[in-house]
Amino acid sequence: MDNTEVQKEMSIEQRLQMLYKLQTVFSEIDRIVILRGELPFEVRDLEDEITGMHTRISNSTKKIEELNAAIDAYKNSISEAKIKIEQYNEQQTTVRNNHEFSFISREINKLNLNIQLFEKRIDESRKNITDLQEEIEKTKINVVERTADLDHKKSELDEIITETKQEEEKLRLYAKELEHQIGETDRYLVAFKRIRKNARNGLGIVAVERHACGGCFNKIPPQREMDIKLHKKVIVCEYCGRILIDDEMAETVQQNTPLQ
Repeated sequence: MDNTEVQKEMSIEQRLQMLYKLQTVFSEIDRIVILRGELPFEVRDLEDEITGMHTRISNSTKKIEELNAAIDAYKNSISEAKIKIEQYNEQQTTVRNNHEFSFISREINKLNLNIQLFEKRIDESRKNITDLQEEIEKTKINVVERTADLDHKKSELDEIITETKQEEEKLRLYAKELEHQIGETDRYLVAFKRIRKNARNGLGIVAVERHACGGCFNKIPPQREMDIKLHKKVIVCEYCGRILIDDEMAETVQQNTPLQ
């Protein structure tokens, strides 16, 4: 008898039992994931932060190289301007009229102004380099500190994963086995997975507790609660959409579901 035939023969009651058993297994997996807490996200955020700091250091280093190249260019321009000034000064001794003398004087003034501008740009560039170097050193210190934090968080996470990995793998295999028994294309299983995905606490099927839905805690009408106890059809909560079973079935399934 293949799996399809088994699915056809499975009653609503059996399906509900299997689904609740699957929910019990998933809840245990969720417990393990919660045990890890925010560590995986903290590790990822620290890794992203450190990567960003390395990028800032790299960008600042490139900027320093560009500023040093600009300083060299300014120095060359100053040297060229001084050479021209010397040449103009020599020409002034041989000028033939006031017009030539005035022209040379204006050119010398322009060159001197350019020299002052280049010297100002050099001072600004040197200040920017100093600021960038200080920023790089601070960032490097932050990298060391955050890397230490990252190593610590990774160590904590690895320890928890090591402790729970075998248990989690066993539970996931068990869940796969249950899904296969129910039938991976079974419409009730598909609906259960959809409900579970949308539920904040990951519960797709819950027991009725004190005449209320065990998921959203809204009251269930007596006739509807009676229908739930009969196990003749799949009934969902009209408020939260979770599949409902009675507390006796839930207790029986929990007692007969090995999780260790």
